[in-house]
Amino acid sequence: MAVKKTGLGKGLDSLIPASPVRKKVEKENAGLQQIKTAVKKEEIKLRITEVEPNRDQPRKKFDEDALLELAESIKQYGVIQPLLVQKKDDYYQIIAGERRWRAAKLAGLKEIPVIIKELSDQEIVEVSLIENIQRENLNPIEEAQAFKRLLTEFNLKQDEIAARVSKSRTAITNSIRLLKLDERVQEMVIDDMLSTGHARALLAIEDKELQYKAAIQIFDEKMSVREVERLVKAMTTEKVEKQKKEPENHFVYEDIEEKMKSLLGTKVVINHKANNKGRIEIEYYSNEELERLLDLFQSIRV
Repeated sequence: MAVKKTGLGKGLDSLIPASPVRKKVEKENAGLQQIKTAVKKEEIKLRITEVEPNRDQPRKKFDEDALLELAESIKQYGVIQPLLVQKKDDYYQIIAGERRWRAAKLAGLKEIPVIIKELSDQEIVEVSLIENIQRENLNPIEEAQAFKRLLTEFNLKQDEIAARVSKSRTAITNSIRLLKLDERVQEMVIDDMLSTGHARALLAIEDKELQYKAAIQIFDEKMSVREVERLVKAMTTEKVEKQKKEPENHFVYEDIEEKMKSLLGTKVVINHKANNKGRIEIEYYSNEELERLLDLFQSIRV
């Protein structure tokens, strides 16, 4: 006697009786199938030359080895997930899927599957950002720049951004703070020379040159985050102690330094000591420079 098929397959039907839970699962599966069918209907193919990346998308760097691996996969199986694009004047701009587009070009594809949408500039940034975050494609600086763009260009609040990307407000704040780092230090983070933990510890150093010097030391010595925290603490403590030792009227000597620099045309340092004593250091960079300073002093009349 044939078993009546109810939608989940003969063998499974004969073992699992109909139940409210099962009916709910069947309903959800049917709904998912409808969505997949709708997406398939929206999907079309475009010549790959008609599609171009969005220059303002958050992700700027792509791992070449990973792209080659994806290209090999595409040669075998094609582009499984279509790109999300938007129609521009004479081309289609990528909203999500630039990595797939790049790999498809490497694979030699002439056409690529896409879904065409009409989105606002803000929605484009949000979709690109969310896709890259979900795939963990962004480096910490790219992510921070995208968050800042949503803040400044589209006037979103940090808690609104947090809700959109499923992160805490604190995570958004800490991410954006990385943009206060010296640009050279940011580049080191992008190149995986420094971790996010290293970078956050360096934020305590306000002096950009000192910050970069510390970053180089961290990379060269392969320091852990805890070691970096101790280094930064020592550097900031040393700075505070130095400031405490400076005379109360140190700004007067700084003003004199500036006037002498302007007069002599070279770097001048005044080392003021106790009892109103001190030393003036005048730098020169060649014999000609030294002779110029000598001539300048000789020309001064009392």
